[in-house]
Amino acid sequence: QVRLVESGGGLVQAGGSLRLSCKASGRASGSSFDDYAMAWFRQGPGKERSYVSGVGGNGITTYYADSVKGRFTVSRDNAENTVYLQMNSLRPEDTAVYYCAARDSRIISTAASSYDYWGQGTQVTVSS
Repeated sequence: QVRLVESGGGLVQAGGSLRLSCKASGRASGSSFDDYAMAWFRQGPGKERSYVSGVGGNGITTYYADSVKGRFTVSRDNAENTVYLQMNSLRPEDTAVYYCAARDSRIISTAASSYDYWGQGTQVTVSS
């Protein structure tokens, strides 16, 4: 069972930056962190959960939702079992609970249903 713990959320003014972290622990026997593609999703007030960004097991392949492209950067440190989301030029519409997710594949997916493990979420609030 993989456990994911997010951190780094908070309150920031529009135009500011935050860096989210997601630490993984408890991998399946015989597996390593790079066996898992990782993703960030978010759920704003009154909205459905949506894909934000993801990174493949190799740490090279990345994908971004159009709404964050050019502002957010996803990365991972496989030695530290951690994935990051650097968020710059934040906007009020980025306000949401941000969730980290992992799937039993090295290949990125944008579908929430394809992810096997989820963190508890971290709140990001961007004031105007």
